[in-house]
Amino acid sequence: MSTPNYSAFKTIIVSLDGSVLVIVQNRSKQRNSWVAEVPRELREVFDLADRDDRVRVVVVTAELTSPAYCAGADISGGWDVLWDPEEEKEGPHAHRDSGGKTSLVIYRCRKITIAAVNGHAAGVGMTAMQLPFDFRFVWAGAKLTFPFVRRGIVPEATSSYLLPRLIGHSRANSLLLTGATFTPESPLIQGLYHQILPTREEVFPAALAFAKELAATTSQVSIAVAKGLLQHPGNSAEENHLYDSRAMRALGSTADGEEGVRSFIEKREPKFTGTLSKDLEAWYPWWQEVNTKHRNGKL
Repeated sequence: MSTPNYSAFKTIIVSLDGSVLVIVQNRSKQRNSWVAEVPRELREVFDLADRDDRVRVVVVTAELTSPAYCAGADISGGWDVLWDPEEEKEGPHAHRDSGGKTSLVIYRCRKITIAAVNGHAAGVGMTAMQLPFDFRFVWAGAKLTFPFVRRGIVPEATSSYLLPRLIGHSRANSLLLTGATFTPESPLIQGLYHQILPTREEVFPAALAFAKELAATTSQVSIAVAKGLLQHPGNSAEENHLYDSRAMRALGSTADGEEGVRSFIEKREPKFTGTLSKDLEAWYPWWQEVNTKHRNGKL
């Protein structure tokens, strides 16, 4: 693909720091709440990052000028913010909520994804802006809530699928069916986070340092296949054995697989050169992908 233009966005500020793509939400005055342009731009930038071989890790955060990492959807004008008017032509059965569409693009991204939650988060700020990511860093003082049942709607953005799988069904019940507010150190939500930092200022630097370490020491191709194994497991241990065996055999004979052995023997950090555009074999993906697009081809 041609070199992506990451400077054309309005609701987010995007920059490439080495092989780490940093996305900063750019609606501080509005507490980084969602309007229609926000999910559209997030889907576009994650799609670009997925296909850009230069990118190994993506980090999303917020400026410290806002107390909120993401305050949720801007519902001052009602729930229409959640859908595209074009979808109405296909009827209610065809509706795709904007949070869910965005969650799926982030979830499907074959690169490492990190949410640096350096402020309060509510609604979609908890769902699409955190759950589909691979790692989450958070400020210990953040107020966190899934308020949907207290707003007369339901948990969205694939959260009813992702959250129980991340922290367990019982804890997900406590979070989703109460709509209560928690802090990261609550035993009900603590397990969601890779690291909890004492101050807001420490969150993004910690996430960025972690991102750079992973970018320098992991194989881009290995990450994509490992994420596939985690997200699309077989229906039994035996079926999973077939999938990871095939992946082991395929990746073991690649340049990255050989570099992994060589760097181990030479007692040095690996220098992986494999890219998704050139080194991901035709058998990936091995699962049947579900088409969630509308008749107009848009997600």
